[in-house]
Amino acid sequence: MTDTQADTKKLKNDLWKRMAGSPFLMVGPADGSTHSEPLTAQLDEDQVDTLFFFIGRNNRIANASELMLQFVSKGHAFFACLHGNARVDNDRAQIDKLWNKQVEAWFPGGKDDPNLALLRVDIDSAELWETDMSIAGMVKMLFGGTIRSDEEGHHATITTTAG
Repeated sequence: MTDTQADTKKLKNDLWKRMAGSPFLMVGPADGSTHSEPLTAQLDEDQVDTLFFFIGRNNRIANASELMLQFVSKGHAFFACLHGNARVDNDRAQIDKLWNKQVEAWFPGGKDDPNLALLRVDIDSAELWETDMSIAGMVKMLFGGTIRSDEEGHHATITTTAG
């Protein structure tokens, strides 16, 4: 495995780990026809190239076929811009698997709420950034010093988010 492949694999693994800790993304149509909105991703360990979102059927992205999704981790050390194909997929088994108390708070009718839609986004590409600066690099950044390349972090463009 080359260094680039190893770095990319690490970035992809970091993305899923960080999203599990803070699953909030800005999501909007890839064509930019309307603003993005904050949504909470539901992660399924069995489908690592797919994000799920419980949304209202009347949500402005419910009928979008392509979405752009932006993620910033807690502590602002990891950033991702994801592109994916979207569709409403109200598979009852998937709804049952992903259902939780937070979702229930938004849909008082429960899993049978007539406004409930499970949006499935199959990720087809991603651009990831990890700021992995040393303490010295962070001090330089704060006070205007020169940051060496080994203090910058990692960047990768990938065509899948599967590990």
